[in-house]
Amino acid sequence: MTVRLGTNPIAWSNDDLPELGGDTPLETCLAEARLAGFAGIELGNKFPREPGALARALAPHGLALVSGWYGAELRFRSVDDEIAAMQPHLDLLAAMGCEVMVFAEVGGSVQGLRGTPVADRPTMSEAEWRDYPAKIAAVAGHMAARGVRLAYHHHMGTVIETASEIDRLMAATPDSVGLLYDTGHLAFAGDDPAAVAERWAGRIAHVHAKDVRPDVLRRALAERWSFLDAVVAGVFTVPGDGCVDFGRALAPVARAGYAGWWIVEAEQDPAKAEPLAHARIGHARLTATARTLGVALAA
Repeated sequence: MTVRLGTNPIAWSNDDLPELGGDTPLETCLAEARLAGFAGIELGNKFPREPGALARALAPHGLALVSGWYGAELRFRSVDDEIAAMQPHLDLLAAMGCEVMVFAEVGGSVQGLRGTPVADRPTMSEAEWRDYPAKIAAVAGHMAARGVRLAYHHHMGTVIETASEIDRLMAATPDSVGLLYDTGHLAFAGDDPAAVAERWAGRIAHVHAKDVRPDVLRRALAERWSFLDAVVAGVFTVPGDGCVDFGRALAPVARAGYAGWWIVEAEQDPAKAEPLAHARIGHARLTATARTLGVALAA
């Protein structure tokens, strides 16, 4: 089994709070991602959205485009309307040779509402749970026809946040609906990442390796912070700088023969957490974890 190490530009420039790293040029992000040792990167809000221009931006740094976030509103849209909304993004990923799309349901989400506690997130009714799996399966089928697998991103502040919600979604959908396994969001939700990976290792289509600072998490939960306030305070960090045991968290993924990307993704304020230094910490920890687990790393 071989995996590749990539990163996400959110450590340099935050999509949800553009003022975090807003003045950091894309070129700095790409150059430092490569300096840290990464082979690929996900999309961010400063990236060109035309395939030729995007390829030209990445090529000097030897970086592959891995994937990119798509916020769906399938709870409130028809399958056809969702497909129409996502088509430009899907076209871009397919043109760039990406194998997965980061797909999150943001209908009703509070993740971007700085004045709303993350604990006040929405949940799906039983009627929605009866309908949603078939809808997302249909969207996944459309994506698969383009050679891109849906990687469902459970996320704080959304309707699929906890391990039990992940279990329910995975159990009700076909294998075409893959799971984006995010260690940091599961730890924030109060669940054991390794236990989720044990149950669904065969469905994991993409990995976000994110760490959590337990002291910040305790305050965020006790004081009912919003998701964005928790991010600004530093609830997330890179592997090796928090409390997540990545050897344990990634062991089920390795045993299942996963051969995709491990992405270092840590939503932080770059003024507080210098991006290149933290990128190197994350890369080093995942490299050491791969060695311990007997996982080969591709260049």
